[in-house]
Amino acid sequence: MAVDTQPSLLQTFTQFAFIGGAALLVFGFVTVGKDGELRRRCAPTCALAPEYVSYARKAPEFTLKDMTGKEVRLSDFRGKIVVLNFWTKTCGPCLEEFPDLVDAAKVLQKHNDVVVLGVSTDDGPDDVKDTLQSILKEPVPFPIVFDPDAKVVSKQFGTHLFPETWIIDKNGVIRARFDGAKKWSQGVFFEYIDQLRGGGFCPMERDGRKWKGEGAKACLTD
Repeated sequence: MAVDTQPSLLQTFTQFAFIGGAALLVFGFVTVGKDGELRRRCAPTCALAPEYVSYARKAPEFTLKDMTGKEVRLSDFRGKIVVLNFWTKTCGPCLEEFPDLVDAAKVLQKHNDVVVLGVSTDDGPDDVKDTLQSILKEPVPFPIVFDPDAKVVSKQFGTHLFPETWIIDKNGVIRARFDGAKKWSQGVFFEYIDQLRGGGFCPMERDGRKWKGEGAKACLTD
């Protein structure tokens, strides 16, 4: 008597169900993995919550004089992450923030590809000397340049309220803008800077309150 070796309809259905289930399981693992990686990449940006996030706009070039009268160009720092801080001595929050910015700058000094650059709208070194001495009791560990007419601060960067801090990557691209005083010596800020140093970033944009792009969902679920 011949033996029927053809699979039954039930066996075929079971095989297809198993294959389909396995495929869905693999897809689920891949999706979870991608979501986890996205959240990891975006965690520093989400935590810091900058008012502006992008990866398309380049910082405008400028040339200003430092504390010694030497001309400093923004492009002098190409190849470095630039933490660009706008401030003035008549701004209370600026003076409250400054010591913490100094502490952060000291930590970042170990990296030769990161620089903090202060831009003051005061008249010059003599105008801020006493103020800096009163709030720091030590020399400022990063360069300060002066823009007394606010041609760079207001006209090129559109800043009118202080303090304001811009993060510019190694290629001169503006990655983020922070309005108001921040706690710069916190670990998440250094994590964010390290990410930019390695060429990584969160794939999203923000201008104001609205998050856009692939990485937006990582911040919206936090």
